[in-house]
Amino acid sequence: MTTTDVPSGINYDNVSRFFAEHIEGGAVPLTFKLIGDGRSNLTYLVTGGGRRWVLRRPPLGHVLPTAHDMVREYRVLAGLANTDVPVPHPVALCEDTAVNDYPFYVMEYREGVIIVNELPEGFATTPQERRAISIALVDTLVKLHAVDYNAVGLGDFGRPEGYLERQVRRWSEQWERSKTRELPEIDELIRRLKASIPESPAPTIVHGDYRLGNMALDPNDPGKVVAIFDWEMSTLGDPLSDLGYTLVYWGNLADSEEKLNIRPNARVTAQEGFLTREELVEEYARRSGRNVQNIDWYEVFANYKLAVIVEGIYARHLQGKTVGGGFEGYDQTAPRLVNVALEQASRSANPKLRGE
Repeated sequence: MTTTDVPSGINYDNVSRFFAEHIEGGAVPLTFKLIGDGRSNLTYLVTGGGRRWVLRRPPLGHVLPTAHDMVREYRVLAGLANTDVPVPHPVALCEDTAVNDYPFYVMEYREGVIIVNELPEGFATTPQERRAISIALVDTLVKLHAVDYNAVGLGDFGRPEGYLERQVRRWSEQWERSKTRELPEIDELIRRLKASIPESPAPTIVHGDYRLGNMALDPNDPGKVVAIFDWEMSTLGDPLSDLGYTLVYWGNLADSEEKLNIRPNARVTAQEGFLTREELVEEYARRSGRNVQNIDWYEVFANYKLAVIVEGIYARHLQGKTVGGGFEGYDQTAPRLVNVALEQASRSANPKLRGE
């Protein structure tokens, strides 16, 4: 692999040496290819000697405090590796920043279909198969939330007490670090969220970015999840925060064009067969046994959180610190998501969330 072929974010000689010293079968000439969209942690497909691995590292710049923690991501994968939650098994962790500027880790490669902006041609072509995808997404989330985190060595992985309060505060702080412009509407949204925080159910492992685009499905069975990816925001906390975040990315067939355009990738599920957002919530409640009466708060919070995340991505883009394309229009994404959150909050049955 020539120097010009090495993607940004990889020190070829150093990383190759790490593979040779720490990974079985890694003492071979390696090829690195950036996969994914490059909007958060960077993911590379590594091939060599007839084998494939995946390498994960933080973005090239504008790394926020507490974000992009490779050690935590590696640790949660190790904890879940022997459970019924489908995760790629971790292979090696490098904490020495002299190797590749930031810590990184290597995990096994899992073959599967990842749905991003549209269903791949020939995949899940029937309403029954698309319903199966919906059920698999819910069922896998229920499995994750059923894991005994103490039993898998993750009892100190987070501080569940006060999780929602800290989340609202944390993302307001991230906004201050990431913002590229003033946005008074987000201040009002934060005020409402703080005033209406619901009582959390018993804590679980929380993925933090749970959505269809972060899982791989069996190419021959759309109703089977073979892997969940992108655990960078995982911790111990309120399981309903995962459900609320999933809803942000989930479009309904009856949604307007405007609503579909605002919600990232929402058009994928706005097809016959996919469960509606309301049905997703009902299925999760039935399968998990949890009370979901306050789910509107979690969905409002998820829109707020996503607004802060995309503002951070846009800030890195302005600094020339992102890789890949597709960043056109990102300057308007955060304001639109904040307005969606405020509109939903104003329809809530909770007067505090309505701002009263």
